[in-house]
Amino acid sequence: MIRLAPIALLVCTACNPTTSADVSSSGSESGAQCDATAIQNLVGEVADQAAIDRAKAASGARDVRRYTTGSALTMDFRPDRLNVEVDTAGRIVKLSCG
Repeated sequence: MIRLAPIALLVCTACNPTTSADVSSSGSESGAQCDATAIQNLVGEVADQAAIDRAKAASGARDVRRYTTGSALTMDFRPDRLNVEVDTAGRIVKLSCG
């Protein structure tokens, strides 16, 4: 019975709810914002790593989500994330934040 106590403690610790301090340390709630208005000129360009890096830097985003039109996406809103939608040819068709 004594050997089970540390395991039970670990299990209970893993089930702890996330606190607001945990969320703010992840970066998504720390005030970082993405602004896609300044990078709309990249629509139509090939979505290579150089273009995505330029878009990320110019928008102020912390993360980038690149996806093909029609792909299934999560609906979570991240104000610090740049969404780069590309067509099947690999060209940027939409740039947005969230």
